[in-house]
Amino acid sequence: MTLESHLLKALAPWRDAPAWRVALSGGLDSTVLLHLLAGLAQREALPPLSAIHIHHGLQPAADTWPAHCRALCARLGVPLQVDYVQVAPGASVERAARDARYGAFEAALNPGELLLLAQHRDDQAETLLFRLLRGAGVQGLAAMPTSRRLGKGHLLRPLLSCSRDELQSYAERHRLGWIEDPSNADSRFSRNYLRQNVMPLLQARWPQASRSLAVAAEHLGEAAQLLDDLARQDLEAAQSPTRFAWLPLACLSLPVLRELGEARQRNALRYWLRARTTMPDSGHWAGWEDLRDAGRDAAPLWRLADGELHRADERLWWLAGAWLQPPTMSEQAPQVDHWLALPNNGAVSLQGRAPSGELRLAYRQGGEAMELPGRGRRDLKRLLNERHVPVFLRGRLPLLLCDGRLVAVANLPGLDGPVDGEWRLLWRPPVDDQGLS
Repeated sequence: MTLESHLLKALAPWRDAPAWRVALSGGLDSTVLLHLLAGLAQREALPPLSAIHIHHGLQPAADTWPAHCRALCARLGVPLQVDYVQVAPGASVERAARDARYGAFEAALNPGELLLLAQHRDDQAETLLFRLLRGAGVQGLAAMPTSRRLGKGHLLRPLLSCSRDELQSYAERHRLGWIEDPSNADSRFSRNYLRQNVMPLLQARWPQASRSLAVAAEHLGEAAQLLDDLARQDLEAAQSPTRFAWLPLACLSLPVLRELGEARQRNALRYWLRARTTMPDSGHWAGWEDLRDAGRDAAPLWRLADGELHRADERLWWLAGAWLQPPTMSEQAPQVDHWLALPNNGAVSLQGRAPSGELRLAYRQGGEAMELPGRGRRDLKRLLNERHVPVFLRGRLPLLLCDGRLVAVANLPGLDGPVDGEWRLLWRPPVDDQGLS
């Protein structure tokens, strides 16, 4: 099968996309992909074709690349967008550049548009080796997907089953010129070392090494999908309703998870946490065991890269964003039927007819007590215990004081206002996108 026919077959499901956009670095692979598509556009009814070049500014040689890409696109009659990005400093320049690049791609895509990347079979094989040497699990070793969502559009890798040699032969046959990135010769970068030193040795002994590794990556991708299916089944039973329907936090039932074996527990948690945080390496999973096995009266937590997993009332709660910032109380008094914003803590409102007296909002400091009809004076701590309020929530619940006396605890039935329902203290907790269940 020729590259053209292979490309047409891979792109067939995407012919109705509003636009096709090629990620053009100016190197061999993306140059071939753009040339192929520009040629097909002369003969086929394709969506509007354009290219996007990301300039990272990491080396002086790169300053000439936008001009090269403009000249190439002008010859092919393809519109070009050039975006300049800042690469965040850090231990891995490769990863930071990738994050900046994909952030720019995502921002550039309009709804339904398709971003085309020129990664090929040899890239797939190198990625598998690279991740294997880092000790990645099945999810990490899975093949780069042919397609996935990216922002408002989709990302597609239509050349994943083609080899680098096929692309180079095409480029030489059509006398294409391309950029040779000087950093590709630097074997200090792990991928370059694999490409220059390891893969040639493997292919000398096993000529089909790249193909075989790519096939293995596909098998691992299927295995990862099966593990995800299993995780979804295990999590379905663990995502039961809580006592606090108004609390916008993702949570899981710990007893349900405990019924699973160790490996299935970790598999379910990896799936659940994947969209919320960078996953810990194997050595840090002891934090999960400490959280799970702590005494019943303990309030343990597991700190992860982008949030914290808390245990309370035999449930696991994910906290991120504003939930990790200490709340401060507004100096304003609550107003009837008006939502008052609370720094780092959502908003509070007094609904109904306000009680007479000097009103003030506060947070729990310890030692508070309330007068309850038929029960007399009760410690707030005991009342919160009776209602199984998670420890992480207790210092955030807005309290209403009238003439210095505690008269309401927001959102807790029986404590949020008088028995006759004349008024209620309501709280909208902070909402973080990562924390939504």
